[in-house]
Amino acid sequence: MMRSVPSAPPAPVRPRGWIAALPFLLVTVCLGRVCAVVADRLPERLATHFGLDGRPNGYASTQGLLWWSLAVLLAAGAGTAALSRRALPARSGRLLIATGYFLAVVLGYPAAAILWGNAGAADAAAVRMPLLQLAASLGAGVLAAGLGWLLAGPDPEGPRPEPGRVRRLDLPAGVRAGWTRTISSLPMAALAALMACVGVVLGVSAGWVGGGALLLCALLVAVHCSVRVTVDKRGLTLTPVLFPVPLRRIPLAGVAEATRRRISPLAEYGGWGYRIRPGGSGLLLRSGEGLVLRRTNGREFVVTVDDAATAAALLTTYLDRQRSTEGD
Repeated sequence: MMRSVPSAPPAPVRPRGWIAALPFLLVTVCLGRVCAVVADRLPERLATHFGLDGRPNGYASTQGLLWWSLAVLLAAGAGTAALSRRALPARSGRLLIATGYFLAVVLGYPAAAILWGNAGAADAAAVRMPLLQLAASLGAGVLAAGLGWLLAGPDPEGPRPEPGRVRRLDLPAGVRAGWTRTISSLPMAALAALMACVGVVLGVSAGWVGGGALLLCALLVAVHCSVRVTVDKRGLTLTPVLFPVPLRRIPLAGVAEATRRRISPLAEYGGWGYRIRPGGSGLLLRSGEGLVLRRTNGREFVVTVDDAATAAALLTTYLDRQRSTEGD
């Protein structure tokens, strides 16, 4: 008589809420320690913003710098921990925690460097902050992200939504067809406009290093806020409406299967826009129906778009034609 073998118990779940909050707490403590060490050597006003030449072009009080830094660190830490405890995004929690570790260091390092740089200065205008400090901040952030990735451990495997089956289109032999839809996101367009406005104001008032970076981010968001999705004999093409240059192109030869299913961007990919996760990527501007491509390299690409069933059916038709031609 055969005996059933009991299934292995699930791997213990690490306390990711505390793991996610840990770097923000440590950076806050370190920042407080740095302030305590140099407090009696700080000038009345601090040089807090610097140009490319390392010379100061913005000033604030010690209390203002600390309150602003602590508020940002604690808010970011609380948000990261809350998302981790709620297991959002599913199967992307490890990436979320690693990003949090990077963010904690990149936010805290400049504040500590500003305090050290101002210590002992008779006049804040004489303080210098070389660009090397920026490189050191990013490097420390990358190392912290690696530590967070290790501490978070592997993401638990959750159930994947079952794709909906599609039928091929009944196209006569030799007949070609194409399918296209435009997908847009008003919230992303509003975000791009807001970032652009803030970038201009920041550039005019405090310098174009930070303002230019924010304008670049606004441009990247704007490129993704409205995209034309096209399916034809060549495969799948995504083209931004604002810039008529293909954003992503997946040739027919790189597609193994085309299906459709309902997609939840936050639960599956951790947010909206162009998203990347282990095993897949996609353009997600809303929740709901989406086109799902299983690629020949084993990865998945998804795009949320109306009438995804027709797009999947057309791709299936071209795939069948391609396979029959190869068989001949």
